[in-house]
Amino acid sequence: MGRDRTFAAGAATLATTALVLLSAAADVRAQEQFLRVYMDHARVLRLDRPVSKVIVGNAAVADATVADAQTIVLTGRNFGTTNLVLLDADGNAIVDERVLVSIDEGNTVRVFRQTDRSVLSCTPNCEQHASKTAGSN
Repeated sequence: MGRDRTFAAGAATLATTALVLLSAAADVRAQEQFLRVYMDHARVLRLDRPVSKVIVGNAAVADATVADAQTIVLTGRNFGTTNLVLLDADGNAIVDERVLVSIDEGNTVRVFRQTDRSVLSCTPNCEQHASKTAGSN
């Protein structure tokens, strides 16, 4: 009986580990489905054919500017998600992507005080970044 319990415990641990790894892989795939841009930063999108129309789902989150017929500059305006649709002269979609605007977390520090959250951008000196409190949406 002791072996059966040890085997069952080992199998349960292995199953749990597999679920954690699958969940982490799904999170990575979900993030890859977004066109990511950092808030207050620009990202250049080069296209294989000329764009005729630019549509941003929520201009408060991101903005797209036509630099030339085959170059779009996407700028992160505010935290959140939106979508970007680029159409050619015939109305065909060149790009139809979800956009994720987030903070560049490479040089940030978060300070939590109960339900309040502060984000400090530290490049090279720390300054408070405009952010929402943890309890608000």
